[in-house]
Amino acid sequence: MSTSNASDRPNRSHADAARARLLDAALPHIPFEGWSGSLLRIAARDAGMSDDEVALYCPDGAISLIVFWWREMDDAAQEAITAGESPAKIRERIRRAVVLRLEAAKGHEDALSRARARLLLPDGIATGAQLAWNTSDMIWRAIGDSSTDANWYSKRTILTGVWTSSLAIWLSENDPAKPETLAFLDRRIANVMEFEKVKAKVNKQLAGLPDFAAMAAKMRYGTR
Repeated sequence: MSTSNASDRPNRSHADAARARLLDAALPHIPFEGWSGSLLRIAARDAGMSDDEVALYCPDGAISLIVFWWREMDDAAQEAITAGESPAKIRERIRRAVVLRLEAAKGHEDALSRARARLLLPDGIATGAQLAWNTSDMIWRAIGDSSTDANWYSKRTILTGVWTSSLAIWLSENDPAKPETLAFLDRRIANVMEFEKVKAKVNKQLAGLPDFAAMAAKMRYGTR
């Protein structure tokens, strides 16, 4: 799975079709130009786009194109996750989904590594955090999560940590089979599962205790 031919995806808006053309033109130049203004100028030339079009479709410059590419990879991974047979165990579903999302950038690891570095700069760090959260949300939804309470937030917060740390190792590992990444991912998921077990036990114990907050409210404000 790869997004190397982003412009081939159907049912796009006109703006996204233009961004896809620009991305396809940009990817071969990133090892030399990085995610920079010069990259956009070269990509625009190769894609036959004007400077005004680039400014319209990428108002934040290269960061806009990174955001578009990231969304493309999320969409491609979601399609792959939902298309295949889902494992029975939740840890196996998470592992499979994270691996598929990592593989969405296969063949463009250097471009993704440079994108990650670009998003760690001050003007990109908030965007990078949001993109990581969006990926975690996509993974949970793709594997069938239907939580709506506080677990919705805790699941995504925990998986964001798993995803970002796994991505860092995946990008630094030269072996195409990514054994270190997979071993690390297995350990992290095991840690998460242990945390969930402890949390479930605590919640079960707390369920039998009085609601002290409600009691205090009644004492302060009385009942109506």
